[in-house]
Amino acid sequence: MEIWHTVILIVHVLAAAAIIGLVLLQHGKGADVGAAFGGGASGSLFGATGSANFLSRATAFLALVFFLTSLGLAYLATHKPRTDAGVMESTKEAPAVPVPQSPAPQSDIPVPAEAAGKAGGSGRSKANQVPK
Repeated sequence: MEIWHTVILIVHVLAAAAIIGLVLLQHGKGADVGAAFGGGASGSLFGATGSANFLSRATAFLALVFFLTSLGLAYLATHKPRTDAGVMESTKEAPAVPVPQSPAPQSDIPVPAEAAGKAGGSGRSKANQVPK
């Protein structure tokens, strides 16, 4: 599938470049007035109107190719097979069994009153106090 994406992308870019070139080669509608007063368009390879017909048809064909390759690239972008899935994603997971929580162990060592007084005085932390 990846090879088709590359081929369509190359054709798409080439069609876009060719459309740009053909549009730049074409004469505007006001260029025909210049040919009536001695312009060189009447002596061209395709004649005065032959080049306009050929270039406009080629531009229309390349526009159709550009449109179709745009649709093809859009289709390939939205219908990609999932290749990023790993081997383990297809296996079923067992339901998680909750582990019972044991109560936090209590210390049997008593804290002396002097140590409690040094830590915070009244047992409160000084972390929330604003310094003066």
